[in-house]
Amino acid sequence: MPRFSLPHRKSLASTTTLIGCSLFVVIALTACTAGPTAEPTSSLVESESTEVLSVEGDGESLDPALLPTFERDIRGQGLQRAVDLHTIFPDRPRLQVISYLVQRGDTLFGIADNFGIKPESVLWGNWEAMDGDPHTIQPGQELNIPPIDGVLHEWKEGDNLFSVADFFRTDAEEILDWPGNNISYGTSFEEPGIEPGTLVMVPEGKRDPPSWQMVSITRSNPAAASILGPGYCGSLYSGPIGDGFFGWPTPSQWVSGYAYVAGLHEAVDIGGGIGVSIYAADDGVVVYSGWNNYGYGYVIVIDHGNGWQTLYAHLNTINVGCGQAVFQGNTIGTMGVTGNSSGPHLHFEMRSDIWGRVNPISYLP
Repeated sequence: MPRFSLPHRKSLASTTTLIGCSLFVVIALTACTAGPTAEPTSSLVESESTEVLSVEGDGESLDPALLPTFERDIRGQGLQRAVDLHTIFPDRPRLQVISYLVQRGDTLFGIADNFGIKPESVLWGNWEAMDGDPHTIQPGQELNIPPIDGVLHEWKEGDNLFSVADFFRTDAEEILDWPGNNISYGTSFEEPGIEPGTLVMVPEGKRDPPSWQMVSITRSNPAAASILGPGYCGSLYSGPIGDGFFGWPTPSQWVSGYAYVAGLHEAVDIGGGIGVSIYAADDGVVVYSGWNNYGYGYVIVIDHGNGWQTLYAHLNTINVGCGQAVFQGNTIGTMGVTGNSSGPHLHFEMRSDIWGRVNPISYLP
């Protein structure tokens, strides 16, 4: 009869371990192939209204205060757009010319800044009314304010798009394309059919200073200034020659009112009071001494004999005459408000035979 013996205790344990591992593998494979499962019905569900959470299986309760805090990590979830109930609508560009009544204290620079355009555009839009001089602005004066920078031109008989564009140093297409001019597409450049007296905007257009401001007054030809007024000198003069190093023509060194702007105000207005001394900026000879008919009031012009001339305007008194030799720092007159002047100041110009009227601030110490 065969004999049977019980398995060794260690072998039995190994067999039990092997069976357990096999069952774990089977269960794991079943879970992977079974697909999504329903969400567990755990009693540990977040609820704002639940104060005590139950734990299944032990019948005990936990105080929420004993549980760790939960902080949601929103990093990497993208930017959140803020809610803004206010919608900003961009301003539509102005196409029409508007009128402005000058108020006391207004300047061409201030008016231009209020309307978002350059001061020269205001001057060029009122060229005849202001005689090409920004100092002529007066309270109660009505000005045309163009919609953009450029020249506002009053159309005249015989004008065409080419001639107007050429005069103001721009392209005819700029005039044609500006919608505020209401010029139809396909209009003839030679015969656009614009009625005389119509205000036409010339975008990017520019004007030259008035011809009277461009007169060069030298010791060799002082009579060229005869068109400016009775202060001109008619003889040829000789005298001191400056060294080209200029000094301030006033005790004060601050600009009041208008600064230098090419094509608009090619000078600086130096502040002070009536009767303040005016000095020669460099050595030279007086080639103009007296009244100016174009708004400058009493004027002195000195030719420095080296290609430079200096002009001093709106004077209260004049202390020198035609042909007189002067030296840097000599008192030649006093500050005033003569001519088109809104307050006491010196209108000071520097002219070079090479560079024209330059910014004096660039040459004063």
